[in-house]
Amino acid sequence: MKPGTDPRILSLAAEVAKSPEQNVPVILLKLKEIINNTPLGSSELKKIKQDIYCYDLIRYCLLVLSQDCSRIQGGWTTISQLTQILSHCCVGLEPGEDAEEFYNELLPSAAENFLILGRQLQTCFINAAKGEEKDELLHFFHIVTDSLFWLVGGHVQLIQNVLQSDHFLHLLQTDNVQIGSTVMNMVQNILQINRFKRAKILLKLKRQKEEEYNRLQLQLEQQRAMRLSREVRLNMLEIVHPGQVEKHNREIEEKSALIIQKHWRGYRERKNFHQQKPSLVEYKAAVTLQRAALKFLAKRRTKKKLFAPWQGLRELTDARRVELKQHVDDYVRRHPSSQMSDVASRELHSQAQERLQHYFMGRALEDRAQQHRDALKAQISTNIEQLMKAPSLKEAEGKEPELFLSRSRPVAAKAKQAHLTTLKHIQAPWWKKLGEEAGDEIDVPKDELSIELGTLFIGGTKPP
Repeated sequence: MKPGTDPRILSLAAEVAKSPEQNVPVILLKLKEIINNTPLGSSELKKIKQDIYCYDLIRYCLLVLSQDCSRIQGGWTTISQLTQILSHCCVGLEPGEDAEEFYNELLPSAAENFLILGRQLQTCFINAAKGEEKDELLHFFHIVTDSLFWLVGGHVQLIQNVLQSDHFLHLLQTDNVQIGSTVMNMVQNILQINRFKRAKILLKLKRQKEEEYNRLQLQLEQQRAMRLSREVRLNMLEIVHPGQVEKHNREIEEKSALIIQKHWRGYRERKNFHQQKPSLVEYKAAVTLQRAALKFLAKRRTKKKLFAPWQGLRELTDARRVELKQHVDDYVRRHPSSQMSDVASRELHSQAQERLQHYFMGRALEDRAQQHRDALKAQISTNIEQLMKAPSLKEAEGKEPELFLSRSRPVAAKAKQAHLTTLKHIQAPWWKKLGEEAGDEIDVPKDELSIELGTLFIGGTKPP
């Protein structure tokens, strides 16, 4: 067993190996469901096709298709479905180490079997007497030719095998209009595939020529640049005094070294920048998050200070009291006010005390109401989450049905009423349902509802 093999393919291969020969074609039809349930073009589908090829299920399909159709269970229906399975498994398959055997033996054999089946269907169609039988055989012929076209479209090298086959020539020589039109459509599609293949090859060759031409042009430009550089250097050597040649060469070497170092440092810095770019992005993201968090905390502290309850005055020292009294006396001396009687002052003081008391009492009531609302919201959220995760009533086991119970007595009563209505409507005789529509409601007597509610399990508590 290969690691990572699909268990469905493994069990199917074991079933094919243990089953008698006459049951193998029907068992192989299970491959169609496995392939259809896998997303087209995905890596999972490629792995499944490799597993099918590895366990020789494709060869089993070829062996079944090479047998006499009268001996196969299901007849042409089974054969046509097996041709679809075989063509879909071969297209997009990567055989790996057995590539030579797959391309040189298995694929030509599959195409030849498809042509043989098409010729047999052609003969049966011509000899059939009933119109329904002819239509059914023509339908199977279309499936086989479509499977052959799908196989040839995935492996273009098979076009030559198909066009040179004797069975294909016999299909072309038919006198039947329906069979002939189907074969000609297939030939036209195959030729279009061949033309597309040639156009693709020509385009590939054109691109290769362009790349070769560009490479040669680049080499020529490099050679020209080197030649010009040497010519300039020789001209400079002719102008320079023989005693200054060594100094001139040293200067040229230093300039060349500076140019090389400049380009190397630029390359190194760009490389370091690209390597550090993710960390810079993370740093900027962290700074942005910290700034947002600090702003949020500052707003929270401001709101907390504004709506914080009054905690009374701090304890004052004697020196602080003397200082405050002096400030008050100075203010009163600078801002003289009208005299107020003791009675008016006491009355104003009592009014201020009453307003403060009323404010704090209202604030406490609002806090309790807000806490109650928050508790209700949390309870509703918990109930919704439990209902979303709860299984259906058909699959519920044990204490799982308790998740559907409501803590609200009106909700439970409405649910019970709807349940009783449905039961009554189901159990009613047929003659009482005459004239009713799907949306009509059936009233339930209040005494029945009250009796049933007496034994209802509401809010997680059982009645005494």
